Amino acid sequence: MSLLEAYKEVVPPGTVEFLILLAEKVQGKRILEINSTRVGGGVAEILRSLVPLFQEIGLDCRWEVITGTEEFFNVTKAFHNALQGWEQNISPQMLQSYREINRENAARLSCDADYVVIHDPQPAALIDSRPPGGKWIWRCHIDISRPQMKVWNFLRQFVVKYDSAIFSLPGFARKLPIPQFLIYPSIDPLSDKNRELSTEEQGRILEKLNIPLDKPILLQVSRFDRFKDPLGVIQAYQLVKKHHDVRLILAGGTATDDPEGEVVLSEVREAAFNDPDILILLLPPDAHLEINALQRAATIVLQKSLREGFGLTVAEAMWKGKPVIGGFAGGITVQLVYGITGFTVHSVEGAALRIHSLLDNPELSIEVGREAREYVRQNFLITRNLGDYLALMNYLG
Repeated sequence: MSLLEAYKEVVPPGTVEFLILLAEKVQGKRILEINSTRVGGGVAEILRSLVPLFQEIGLDCRWEVITGTEEFFNVTKAFHNALQGWEQNISPQMLQSYREINRENAARLSCDADYVVIHDPQPAALIDSRPPGGKWIWRCHIDISRPQMKVWNFLRQFVVKYDSAIFSLPGFARKLPIPQFLIYPSIDPLSDKNRELSTEEQGRILEKLNIPLDKPILLQVSRFDRFKDPLGVIQAYQLVKKHHDVRLILAGGTATDDPEGEVVLSEVREAAFNDPDILILLLPPDAHLEINALQRAATIVLQKSLREGFGLTVAEAMWKGKPVIGGFAGGITVQLVYGITGFTVHSVEGAALRIHSLLDNPELSIEVGREAREYVRQNFLITRNLGDYLALMNYLG
C-alpha cells in the first residue's frame, strides 16, 4: 500500500484524489524546507510527515536545519519571547550575532529550489543570500499579534523580501507589502504519536513509564515553557484536588533551540512540592508512542497556554477523543469550539471549574471527545496541510 493509500482509511472521502490533481500542476518542482531543529516542537513534527508526502506525490522535497551557537539560540529564544509580547532586552550585539549565524548557514546550505519555505524567525535572514530564481516563503508558526516592536521591526526587514508569508491565524498577520496566506498546522494521524494503539500495547507503554491507573488522570503534554503555563496547571490541579482524587501528569521535554527549558522545568519541580500525585515526565524528543499512550489514558487533557501559535497537542488529544481544556490563546481558540469540541479558559480558577464539571459529567466528556475527533478529521490532518501548500505553490507559479 502506498503512503497516500494508507491515509484513505482515516481522512475525509476524496481527499487523496484531490491531492493528486493538485500535484499534477507542480510536477517536477523542487521544494526546500528550512527550520532550526530536527527534533522537538510542532514544526519538526509537521515537516517529518510533510516531506515524505511531498515526495510521495512526485515532488523533489528536501529538509535542511540551520546550526548555531548557544549564544545564537539564546538570541532567537529572546526573539520568540519578544514577538509573543514579553518585553526583552535586545542588544546590538545580539542582533549582530543573529545576522552572522544566518550568513554562516547561507554559505553552508544549498538553497537552490523552486520553492523555499523558511520556518519562523531563526533562519529568516537567509533571505539576504537567496540565489537567483525560485519563490521564497516565510512560514510563521508563532503568535506575533502583539510583538515588541523593536524586535518585529528588525525581523520585518527580512520578511518583506520574501515572495509571500504564511500565518496560522488571521490575527497573527502583520501589515506587509507581500501576499499573506492562512494555513493551519496539522497532525499526522498515521504517525506513532497519533496512530491507534491496542490495549496491550498501551498497557506495556504505561507500565514502562510507571503510570498507575487507579484514579482519573489530568494531563498536559508540552515543552517546559512559561508560555505553556505549567505552574498554572499545577495550581488548577491543587484546586481540583480538594474535591476530586485525581492525578496530574506533566509530560514534555525541551527543544534543541529552546535554552530556557531547564529553568522552567526546575520551577515546575519546585511547585510540585513532592506531591506523589503530580508526575513530571521528562521525555526525549522521540517519545511519540509514550505521548500517544498517555493521551489515550488521560481522563482530561489540558493545554493551558498563555500564548500559543497553534498548539498541536490540542489536536492530538482531540483526535484520540479526549475532552480538552485549553487557554484562550492563539490557535487553541480555533480548535476548541466552546462546549462542542472542547473548552477554553482564561484563568486558573476557570480551568479548575471546567475540570470539576467534566469529572462530574462523564457523558459530556464522551460527547465532546466524539465531536472533537471528527472536527480534527475535517480540519487539522496533515493531508489538508499538504493540499494548502500545493494550492499556494500553484498560485505562486
